[in-house]
Amino acid sequence: MRIGIIGAGALGGTFAALLARAGHDIEVTARGAGLEAIRAGGIRLSGGYGEASVEVLANPTLRRRPDLVLLCTKAQDAAGAIEANASMLDGVPVVVVQNGLDGVATAQRLLASSPCFGVLSIIAANYTEPGVVRVTTTATSYLGRGDGPADDESRRIARLLSAAVPVTAVDNFRGAQWSKLVVNMVNAVPAILGRPVQDVLRHGPTRRVVARSMRETVRVGVARGVRFGSLQGLGDRRLRLFARLPIGVGQVLPWLMGVRMGAVPNLGSTQQSLRRGQPTEIDHLNGAVVREALAAGIDVPVNRALVELVHRVEREGRSLDEGELLAAVAR
Repeated sequence: MRIGIIGAGALGGTFAALLARAGHDIEVTARGAGLEAIRAGGIRLSGGYGEASVEVLANPTLRRRPDLVLLCTKAQDAAGAIEANASMLDGVPVVVVQNGLDGVATAQRLLASSPCFGVLSIIAANYTEPGVVRVTTTATSYLGRGDGPADDESRRIARLLSAAVPVTAVDNFRGAQWSKLVVNMVNAVPAILGRPVQDVLRHGPTRRVVARSMRETVRVGVARGVRFGSLQGLGDRRLRLFARLPIGVGQVLPWLMGVRMGAVPNLGSTQQSLRRGQPTEIDHLNGAVVREALAAGIDVPVNRALVELVHRVEREGRSLDEGELLAAVAR
């Protein structure tokens, strides 16, 4: 199958390499040094899914009409990427592989004639060198759309992708997006401190901050009428219980997440963006919690502080120390 992948970063590069290895005809979009590196030497993948070095067609925008498209840009770049490639996307199924809550809705708004789906990926991959991706944690990805049961087309696309990388179709995709948003609360603190995710989740004071941001996220979802979807052992009942627990008990959840990540340091997507000098997705992660909380009439001081701190790191170009973090979230 001819598959277009818009955005060949950590996840886009992972999917491109694995789908090419499975025999699909892949074209990726990339920019700058990434585009040059892929054109010169392909995409090199290592880590959890094994070694792969694949040659793929690479261009600033898609040059060929694909049979299926994976949109793997950062959330803030989604609309621009869709508009830049719109002539090749008309009527083509589009799978949005992004963090946050808005990706599928953005695609549907801009591509009225294309069936649009979302993928929630828990794969952890480091992309710190153009054209080179190292998978630090493997995981099943979750595909779907809407609030209802998984439909036939979702199951068909999930089966197709699963020939290369594990993907399963899920019911209640919107609820699963909220569950993934809870998981994504592990991103901000490591980015602020410039430390691997596992280090932050092993250390009591920083793990507690992550747990508090997660608890705020669940409470906002409950207030917004969300029924959390099943994702990596998390679901509606477990997350609602977590939101009611004392924080000393609740921080077991991020601790377990850190254990499951294994020993290879995971930088998290937000920290990787900072290291590359690129804007982060913080406004679509913790920032999404702040916006949804405002709509629900709830205060989320930890998430609000984390958004401000990540933007401070972006502006100043330096990591903060733990004392600065703890002082900010204690206000």
